[in-house]
Amino acid sequence: MPSRSAPAIRIGCAGWSIATRHAVLFDDGGSALARYATRLDVAEINSSFYRPHRPQTYERWAAQVPPHFRFSVKVPKAVTHEARLVRAGDALARFADEVAGLGRKLGGLLVQLPPSLAYEARVANTFFAVLRRRFPRTPVACEPRHPSWYEPRVDALWARHAVARVAADPPRPQDAAVPGGHGRWHYWRWHGSPRIYFSAYDDDRLRALAAALRAHARRGRPVWCIFDNTAHAHAIENALRLKALLREAPPERDDAAPRRSLSRLR
Repeated sequence: MPSRSAPAIRIGCAGWSIATRHAVLFDDGGSALARYATRLDVAEINSSFYRPHRPQTYERWAAQVPPHFRFSVKVPKAVTHEARLVRAGDALARFADEVAGLGRKLGGLLVQLPPSLAYEARVANTFFAVLRRRFPRTPVACEPRHPSWYEPRVDALWARHAVARVAADPPRPQDAAVPGGHGRWHYWRWHGSPRIYFSAYDDDRLRALAAALRAHARRGRPVWCIFDNTAHAHAIENALRLKALLREAPPERDDAAPRRSLSRLR
């Protein structure tokens, strides 16, 4: 659970690779993760989606970041894409044992669903009940990508299991553009647009995002924003630029359209 001293808004990236052109933006550290943590306070661990990590690996990562830093961890594709949420208890038990190595620096879990996985009430309720038994107090965010998960009937599922619904860009489907659900946080994942994973975001988009993050932070839940446009290393520059924009005094109305574009990273 977030502490009372936790920042209202956390900005970070999927992974913590630092391109050579961005090295000067970070302070010194004993590893790429340690350097990353000198400027950003959250990272999303995506490699857990593809392969398991030993608890000692998570322990090593936790030891390289300051006390206030947090990780979100992506639930393995063996659970979400291969098992498709069915009979996932054993896999979730192994996953829980592994990520326990993060200790208090485990900030939450990300459940990303395949676009072909339609909502089935029985399957979804069983899965999230099992997940909650393994992680009773850990914030959980779900990124569904089939339109059926955005129907009003799914609201009861999010509320019952305290699950936040991710706000994604590009939104797939369109309803995915705004956060939903009933979890303990609001969670944005920006993947790059128009070219997913490759495109950078300009200042107009980032200013609009900053306004949305401020508005949701005022509602009292922690707000996390993860940039996943890592293919050309734009995630780092977008994350740092967004942090700079959030430090600026907000306009008189957060939803006012930006009047000019500032392209330099400050």
